[in-house]
Amino acid sequence: MASRIEDYAAIGNCETLALVGRDGSIDWLCFPRFDSAACFSALLGDSEQGRWLVAPASDGAEISRRYRDDTLILETTFKTASGSVCVVDFMSRREGVSDLVRIVRGIHGTVAMRSELVARFEYGSVVPWVSRKEDRRLELTAGADRLILETRVPLRGANRRTIGEFDVAAGDEVAFTLSWSRSYRPVPPPFRATDALAEVELFWSSWAAPIKRSGEWSEAVVRSLLTLKALSHRETGGIVAAGTTSLPEKIGGTRNWDYRFCWLRDATFTLYALLEAGFLGEAQAWRLWLLRAVAGSPDDLQIMYGVAGERRLVEYAVPWLSGYQKSEPVRIGNAAAGQVQLDVYGEVLDALYVARRAGLAANAATWGLECALIAHLETIWDQPDDGIWEVRGGRKHFTHSKVMAWVAFDRAVRSSEEFGLEAPLDRWRAIRDRIHRRVCDDGFDVKQNSFVQSFGVTALDASLLLLPIVGFLPASDPRVLGTLAAIEQNLVRDGFVLRYHTTAGTDGLPPGEGAFLACSFWLADNYVLQGRIDEARALFTRLLSLRNDVGLLAEEYDPSSKRQLGNFPQAFSHLALINTARNLMGAGGPVDQRSAGSSETGGTKGFGSRASSVGEAPIKDGSAPGSG
Repeated sequence: MASRIEDYAAIGNCETLALVGRDGSIDWLCFPRFDSAACFSALLGDSEQGRWLVAPASDGAEISRRYRDDTLILETTFKTASGSVCVVDFMSRREGVSDLVRIVRGIHGTVAMRSELVARFEYGSVVPWVSRKEDRRLELTAGADRLILETRVPLRGANRRTIGEFDVAAGDEVAFTLSWSRSYRPVPPPFRATDALAEVELFWSSWAAPIKRSGEWSEAVVRSLLTLKALSHRETGGIVAAGTTSLPEKIGGTRNWDYRFCWLRDATFTLYALLEAGFLGEAQAWRLWLLRAVAGSPDDLQIMYGVAGERRLVEYAVPWLSGYQKSEPVRIGNAAAGQVQLDVYGEVLDALYVARRAGLAANAATWGLECALIAHLETIWDQPDDGIWEVRGGRKHFTHSKVMAWVAFDRAVRSSEEFGLEAPLDRWRAIRDRIHRRVCDDGFDVKQNSFVQSFGVTALDASLLLLPIVGFLPASDPRVLGTLAAIEQNLVRDGFVLRYHTTAGTDGLPPGEGAFLACSFWLADNYVLQGRIDEARALFTRLLSLRNDVGLLAEEYDPSSKRQLGNFPQAFSHLALINTARNLMGAGGPVDQRSAGSSETGGTKGFGSRASSVGEAPIKDGSAPGSG
């Protein structure tokens, strides 16, 4: 059975990502890209579906681990009765090659170690053909995929596994490298693991070095920024929502989705997080990815795309994988890509507005694209949609969706007014006002003194916490105050926020899920807007305590079992952490900027101000560890 979600750490090379358990087993890895088919799938099945274990041969070791400073180099220390060793795990890349490196270093005494490699391509379904090359490296091939295993440890085959048994004494160093490349290309040359380690450490430390450590939460913010970088693709600029698929929102449940794609909904949160930390290069790369992805006919706009902007994300189930701790089905692809979600128009227009204010270089065609999106939104904003949570229970007039349609027109108007862009302002203002009236009339329940999930119902929804954050109404508005009070009373469980009550049947799925971490951060942001700083700090501190021992968060948390749930590590959770930390550092944070009824014209006001920010960094290119 796979480890608990929080027992994994992530390593990556800005092309893909691996999950390493505390027990020394790498249970998840897709080559060559985040959304490629996995060659280690034990996370969603068992060891026969692929994993790589490097650990003491005997059980009972005392285990501790950490990331080496501000890097994605993982160091796991095993203390046994006979001695202790440190396993150093990291990923690198060469042209056309991805490298996974594991170095075992003896600390004291002598420890008997074991390496067990189970390579299974295509999500655990394909056993590769294994052969030994003249230089003693092992070649594992199936179809277009090839792995080369390089080590000085003697290896043997047993039960379709590759086994290595070796002793490590104090001062010894034993290296393993597993390199992926296309099978029809030349075999990559031998690899020097120690040289790669130095190169990868330099990459990550150089990337993180310019971040200023100010404030009590700087360590958490820096680790979240590093995680966001690890989830970004070095060449396309796309940032995936998570590194995994089908980690459940309820253990044993069916709410298991593929998150290895790029959601437009994350756009504005991402830009604020990157811009506030000074990472203009990454922000620019993300904006360019966004523009490429949404280019085309406005009525073809999707809510998510592939890492390079791919549109076909066909969803299917993998029947041979039993699911994480028997949570079926395991899904590849995501059918929500075909849903209609009006809020993404608001996110795109808001993100491009934020980019203008930050001074990111504009494309001459960008405004034309925005105008086309607005023109299409004019024809559909009053129609029902599938909503922010991608429900599969039928379209409704979701309040949050209508609010974000308002945001789209509001930001388009602001862009025209503040940057002198030609637009039919009278018409756009009129539609903006019409949407606002419709939401306030049909999305507000007077009896509850609260906005509601969708028109004509009484159900609440945590997405309503975004109303003051996006500037739809001031935080001091009585309707906002009433909504916040209703959410506190009805959606907060053990101090954390549920998205909505899944027992209501709105989403068309069996009930049950954990508290949604991003929503809990939004509650803290609302407290900030209302000046309830002590409550915001207390909630934020509780949320930080949910991170695992190396600072990572999944999508959700189950307060009853005290376990992380959902795909991991989750960009949305870490984005929310970064922005809430910045909001708590004083006036001028993302929540103040985004909620403002008006903003400064042009320039970079609000961004790059380092007085209370956690970071400042130079523009970076699309580099990745080991890229040379």
